[in-house]
This record gives sequence, C-alpha cells and structure tokens, in this order.
Amino acid sequence: MSNAAPGPPPDGRARARGTPGRTPARGFPGWRAPDNRTPDNGAPDNRTPDKPWRSEGAPPPSQPKRRMPGGWAGLVLAALAVYLVTNLVLTYINESNEPTVSYTEFSKQVTAGNVSKIYSKGDAIQGQLKQKAPLPGEKGDYTKFTTQRPAFADDNLWGELTAQKVTVTAEPVVQQRSFLTNLLIALAPMLLLVLLWVFIARRMGAALGGGAFSRKPPPKPVEVAEGRRTTFADVAGIDEVEGELDDVVDFLKNPRPYRRMGARMPGGVLLAGPPGTGKTLLARAVAGEAGVPFFSASASEFIEMIVGVGAGRVRELFAEARKVAPAIVFIDEIDTIGRARGAAGGLGGHDEREQTLNQILTEMDGFTGSEGVIVLAATNRADVLDPALTRPGRFDRIVHVSPPDRAGREAILQIHTREIPLADDVDLARIARATPGMTGAELANLTNEAALLAVKRKQSAVRQGDLSSALEKVQLGAERPLVMAADERRRTAYHESGHALLGMVQPGADPVRKVTIVPRGRALGVTLSTPDADKYAYTEEYLRGRIIGALGGMAAESVVFGVITTGSESDLEQVTAIARGMAGRWGMSARVGRLTAIPGDTQAAYGLAAAPATLDTVDGEMRRIVDECYEQACRLLRENRERLDSLAAALLEHETLDEDAAYRAAGVPRLSKDDSA
Repeated sequence: MSNAAPGPPPDGRARARGTPGRTPARGFPGWRAPDNRTPDNGAPDNRTPDKPWRSEGAPPPSQPKRRMPGGWAGLVLAALAVYLVTNLVLTYINESNEPTVSYTEFSKQVTAGNVSKIYSKGDAIQGQLKQKAPLPGEKGDYTKFTTQRPAFADDNLWGELTAQKVTVTAEPVVQQRSFLTNLLIALAPMLLLVLLWVFIARRMGAALGGGAFSRKPPPKPVEVAEGRRTTFADVAGIDEVEGELDDVVDFLKNPRPYRRMGARMPGGVLLAGPPGTGKTLLARAVAGEAGVPFFSASASEFIEMIVGVGAGRVRELFAEARKVAPAIVFIDEIDTIGRARGAAGGLGGHDEREQTLNQILTEMDGFTGSEGVIVLAATNRADVLDPALTRPGRFDRIVHVSPPDRAGREAILQIHTREIPLADDVDLARIARATPGMTGAELANLTNEAALLAVKRKQSAVRQGDLSSALEKVQLGAERPLVMAADERRRTAYHESGHALLGMVQPGADPVRKVTIVPRGRALGVTLSTPDADKYAYTEEYLRGRIIGALGGMAAESVVFGVITTGSESDLEQVTAIARGMAGRWGMSARVGRLTAIPGDTQAAYGLAAAPATLDTVDGEMRRIVDECYEQACRLLRENRERLDSLAAALLEHETLDEDAAYRAAGVPRLSKDDSA
C-alpha cells in the first residue's frame, strides 16, 4: 500500500501486504528526448565546470582573448625568482667534481709511473691516472685530478714526465660545458617551474569556478533546429497553466503593445507543483514558443564549498542572458538556495547559499521591461522560499502546476505514444480513467514499460494487454517468484480479501480494480482500488472509509485466524497519515477544534505548530478514530463472513482477480460506477 502524505490522500491506492509504499517514477509530461539530448529535460548539455547551465537557441558568443593566468607581472616575478634559484643551483653543479690533490701526491704518482696524461695551463695542472689511487686522508679513490704547481718548486718535472712517458695534451683533460649548454641547462628548470605554476593556477581556477586564476571562454551554445525546440504542442494536461503563460510568450514576441500601455511583465514566474508534473518542460516550451534563447540550470549547481563562487556563477549566467535578450533564464529546484534565510544552520555552505540567493535577488531587481529577460523557476516546496524572493518585482507570479485530470492524462498518453506503434484494440481513454492522480512522468514511465513488454513478447505493436500489464507493474510492482507455505498463502488470501471486501460493501468507496496474492515487489499480495473520477476534496466519511479499507487486512486476519502479522506495515503507515491529517490538520475532530496543529510538511519536526497539550489531544483523537474504524472493519467482516470466505477461496484458486471477477466471487454488486466522469 502506498504511503499517504498528510495532505489530501491520493485518489488511487494499492494496499500491499508485507511492504511499505513504493516511490513513483519521475519525468515530465509530453517529454521526448532526441538522441543528442540529456535525459532529464531534453536540453543540450553544454555545461562547463565554471558555467553549470545549459543554453538553447542562443547565438554563439564571441570568443574573448585569453589572458595570462595571474597577469604578466606575476609571471615576471616568478621567472626572476626561479632564475636566481637556478643560477645558485647551477653554480654548485658547475663546480668541478674532480678532486684536488696536493702537488706532493701528484709528484708521487708521477714517480710511480701511474700518470697517463696531463694538461697544464700556467701553474694549474689537470691529469688522469692509469689506475685508481686512494685519496690521501679521505675515503674513496680518484682517477682524474687537478693540482697546483707551487711557484717556488725547483724540480725536474718535465724530465720526470718524459721519463715516465706521460702524454702532455693540448686540450683540457676535464672538459667544461659550452656557454650554450650552460644556458639551456639554466633555462630548462625555469621553464619547467613556470609550466608547473601555470598548470597549478589553472587547476585552482577550475576548482574556484573560473575565478581570477582561470577564465575559460563562454561555452558555445548548441544550435537547436527550428523544428526540434519544445513548444506548447509537446505539453498536454496543463492547459490552464499554458493560459497563464501565454502573456509571457506574447510579451517576448510582441513587446511594443505592452510598452505603449506602460505594462511590464513579472520579474519572475515561479512554477510550483509536485515532482513530475512538467515544470521544466513547460519552461522550455515557453522559450520554444516565443523563439528566444533558453538558459537553464539547477540551483544546486551554483553551490560550492568556497564562498562566493555561486554568486559569481549567477552573475555570469544573467550576463550571458542579457547579451542575447530577449531570453529566458530557468532555475530548477530553486528551493535549494531560495529557502528563507536564517531558517537552517550551517557553516560555509550556509553562507554560500545565502550569498547566492542575495545575488539572484540583486540580479532580478536590476531587470526592467525593456531588457526582455524573464526568469522562470521551478520548485515543489514553494512554502519554504524566502519572502524576498516571492515579493512583487521578483517572482511575483506563482503558477501552480497540478497533476492532470482524466482528459489531460489521455492527451499526455497520446503524446507519449506518438512514436509507439499501437494495436487497434488500444483504448487510451480507458487507461486514463484507471490512472487518477498520476503525473506526466508516471504516464511516460507507463508507456515505456508497455513498449518494453511488447518487445519482450516479440510483438509488432503495443496492445491493450501490454498497457494493462504495465499499469499493474507500475502500481502494484513487478511479479517475483516466491513459493509460500500453504498456511501463509491462505492467510495472505484472507488479508487481501479483507481489503477488497470492505471496499466493496462501503457506499461511496473506491471500486476494487484488482486483487492478487501473487508476490509483487516486496509485497506478498496487493489490492488495487481507484476511483471512477478524479477527486479534489475529501469528506470525513470518505476518509474514514479509507481507513476502514486499509485496516481490512489486519481485521480479516484477526477475525479468521485470531492473529496479527507484520504484513500490515504499509497499511498502518497509510492509516496513521490519514488519521493524523483528520485530527491535526483538517479540523475533523471536535476536541482538537477547527485548527491546524501539525505542520503540513512531513519532513518538519512533529509538534512545532501547537502546544504540548494540543498535541496530546491530537494523539488521543488519532487513536480514537483508528480504533473506531478498526471495530467497524471487524464488524463488517463478521457480518459478511460468507462473502469473505468466497472471495478468499476464489483468490486461492485463481491467484489474481480483476474487477468483475472479484465482485462476482464476493457476490457484491457494483455500488457506484460513473464512466462518464
């Protein structure tokens, strides 16, 4: 059974034994992604680390001249420092590595006949031994050497050299490097260090989001062919929202009549609604319908660990949009950075979020009607946005995007099946009637699952059975092989029969569409009930009926077997959510009164909206409502025990019963049916 939020409960529900609710798929109504687009919203992905937004339909920007990172002054200073260090190193390296020996040692080696050749320049002598000799007073040996002949020496050096046949060379024994070689060696380390410095500077600039260290040229927007842009023809099921945005499109296409009348467009338009209702697609459709460039980015892409980067990215994004005005700037999930300031704790990330928000506020304040730049934003948490963001002059128009009605769902299904071959027996209107509360994203997922099933079954077209099977998979979960013991299988049959029978015998209850004891997902069995028509307001009687139906599985196990199992976990989650809303939010308790005692935000801390005594009263009323509904569920099952046994027997025999078979097995006529709704 799907988890129910403390808001109005969903129209369609599936009660599952042994599993909590499942999360619906996400997407956008009417969305169709060509191969060269990203799967999230179809926009060309031409983002870079320092410009994390997408642009569509904008002319290529001129390429700015590349500037040396850090400027020429920094480069010159770095080069001088490296040059000085390199000279010191080379001075040490260029010193001769040949040992200097005493003239006495030299004479000794000459007398011993161990000198092979020498070179003399003045009193300086370089030479090489025939065999290694130990250095006097030091460790190690030497072969080549240098020495200095004293000026007062009065020996017959030349005679000794001639007698020992020592070669006196005309070239130095120890060759020194040329000036060019020394120059190259001197410059090489400096060049390597400069390259390393530039590389590190660029990496730091990329990490800082293209700050002072690095400036990448603006990304070249991907040119989108005229026939490929999203328009209102690709959007269905939200006609009333399109009507609210028509004047935005008209202003972008024909701004002169508005200027003559002294009218201006809203500084921003906020699209608020549940996930998957098509907010991003609608923003792209506005830009495509008006034929203006479209810049889109997620609010979270502006946030970095370093404070100030997000604000810089916002400035660059709006600057790019102004260059190609008229244009549309779209910020998705703006509640990421647009939450009320000071509402949450944090350190650097909190400061960064607030600076980014302040920059957005500043940029929107600077807009005038003549600029032709309109800001669109999307969120599913409009209640947490900062008041400065939604005040007149900024996001002063809020457009609520709700899940489509039956006609809208049928139109969305037609869009999603335009490129899917359909068999003659496909009835999209029937599928639309069976999917109340579904968003465009879920309908897109439904058609895709049907196409996948058709491929697996090796069919040439999608049939009605494929759509029905896909709907069961989406709503109930995928079938899984699981062998249950006989007593477990019988208890599951009675559990699901309790859900189904209570939905059949209560006047005004949602009709039972399918009952199965085939394990699906994490559930051992599922009962699916959906209304014949979309519901937008819920009475106390209807909500009590929902609670009674949800408690039917537990009540059936108690009436038949006298036990309570863990299979009612998801049932109790839905019961708790509905009872909490009745007692604490919707004024359906006389003791609590006509007030809201519990926050509507399910993520908010429980009890922040009322005093402890009021919360204790809410808790008591919740228990009273649930206990009364449980007692009524047990009473109805006892009064209809024969029908319960008959329905359970049919389930044990057939495992799955559709709507007509389930009502026949229980012997209950359909109490309400309005196919024209």
